[in-house]
Amino acid sequence: MPFTPPVADQRFVLTHVVGVGELAATDRFAAASDDVVDAVLEGVSQFAAGEWAPLARTGDTVGAKWTPDGVVMPDGFAQAYHDYVEGGWGTIGVPEEHGGQGLPFAIQTAVLDTLGSANMGFALCPTLTVGAIEALAHHGSAEQQALYLPHLATGAWTGTMNLTEPQAGSDVGALRARATPRGDGTWNIKGTKIYISFGDHDMAENIVHLVLARTPDAPEGTRGISLFLVPKYRLDADGKPGDFNDVRVVSIEHKMGLHASPTCVLSFGDHDDCVGELIGAEHAGLRAMFTMMNNARLNVGLQGVQVAEGATQAAVAYALDRVQSARAGSPSREPVRIVEHPDVRRMLMRMKAQTQAARALVYYAAGQVDRATLGDTAARDRLELVTPLAKAHGTDIGNEVASIGIQVHGGMGYVEETGAAQFFRDARITPIYEGTNGIQAADLVGRKLAMGNGGVFAALIADMRGEATHAELTALIDACEAVGRRLATADADDRLAASYPFLTMLSVATCGWLMERMGRAATGDDAGMAMKRAAVRFYLDQIVPEAMGLRAAATATAEALYAVEAEVFAA
Repeated sequence: MPFTPPVADQRFVLTHVVGVGELAATDRFAAASDDVVDAVLEGVSQFAAGEWAPLARTGDTVGAKWTPDGVVMPDGFAQAYHDYVEGGWGTIGVPEEHGGQGLPFAIQTAVLDTLGSANMGFALCPTLTVGAIEALAHHGSAEQQALYLPHLATGAWTGTMNLTEPQAGSDVGALRARATPRGDGTWNIKGTKIYISFGDHDMAENIVHLVLARTPDAPEGTRGISLFLVPKYRLDADGKPGDFNDVRVVSIEHKMGLHASPTCVLSFGDHDDCVGELIGAEHAGLRAMFTMMNNARLNVGLQGVQVAEGATQAAVAYALDRVQSARAGSPSREPVRIVEHPDVRRMLMRMKAQTQAARALVYYAAGQVDRATLGDTAARDRLELVTPLAKAHGTDIGNEVASIGIQVHGGMGYVEETGAAQFFRDARITPIYEGTNGIQAADLVGRKLAMGNGGVFAALIADMRGEATHAELTALIDACEAVGRRLATADADDRLAASYPFLTMLSVATCGWLMERMGRAATGDDAGMAMKRAAVRFYLDQIVPEAMGLRAAATATAEALYAVEAEVFAA
């Protein structure tokens, strides 16, 4: 189906939510001038629409295939990825000292937004590489950075994150992969990792695995975990991929969606010849990995935006084309396009409003990354607070919008040939991986509300209250403040029982704040600005009041959840 990159909305959000002009006024991001930003957005839009979007259906219907020699991607993917590397699209947000262009993370976010909206499964490959770059840039040795970062920056080599094992999912401390010293400063790596996105493929010269493992006599739990750099091919004396490093892809998962993204089971050291390098200090692996995971959580929230954008475009195109029934109350009995029916208008407006709100939330978080890079400690704290919102609410919106998109298509939405179902199938993993949305909610109420003795949360409330003028939004902000204060002193069960509805309340309030800001800036008579104003009005008048209805759940105790014994759930 045709895809039109949302360049105008991206530019609007970068200007009015991120404040990219303020970033460009700093020495660190001086390269992010208006003409450069416009050139990046336009350039990647042409590339994504021309090369990645046409492969989206092939990626779903053919998908990545396992062979004894490794994973083979569908026809066209290797060339499209090569062109991505040649275009320099992976270098956008990487610091210049590591071979990148040094542009703001928010611009890199917009680039990934476009690529993922065109082909979400394919875009997982560079998304994981971005996280590997972050981990090495913050925790790798100078030698590791010099050898690996320039190739990861271009995308010539791709990166992965290896946490999960069959017995260790959310409980990372239960992992069993082992690293033993080889006597020359390197380590023998042995173990099995599962759910490794793009753990193997045939598109790049090398794959750089970041692997969590235990060293001999390491403490139990998360305190005994170290992080290792394990390439698929060891580097030779010239720093080029050489000998195979005893990393084998055992299988790939048969998934509900994201068929273009091979989700691998990887076996390290089957022949006791897998060599890894320690990243950072021994037993400090989880801290290093969280650098990668925090980045990944924002990019997973961005996947919610991507799938919502694609689903919305498909639904709008169908509604503008499909003719069915006369409009109720019209004197004419002639059938009309379904976009003329009020309920279809309601669905499309909700899709538009939610997609724009999610983009504003995730881009706002990306802007805080850039300000934190500049040394702004308040932005660093704000980023910590809004990361679970961006990840969880962004992906919730992606699922909601993809589901509505099927409904707009009617019965044809349930038929695979239209492509509407693919968005829903692809979206469904996003609330699960990189820390389930329930874990994000628990993090919000268990750690983030207490940051700075509650001062970080209070600062967000104050900023929102200082700008909000819409009565329903102001009421929701007040409710979030009251519920947040209550949860800060509640016992653990009550706090966790209320965590998800509270996360949604706070996310909608934050989105409403940003949407109202954008509504004030949306002047002019062009179609884009008219749609922006309409989406903002719908969001504030209809979606914000819905969130107020969650207050009862966010203030309820856990008593109802434990009113019966566990076995009674099987009744």
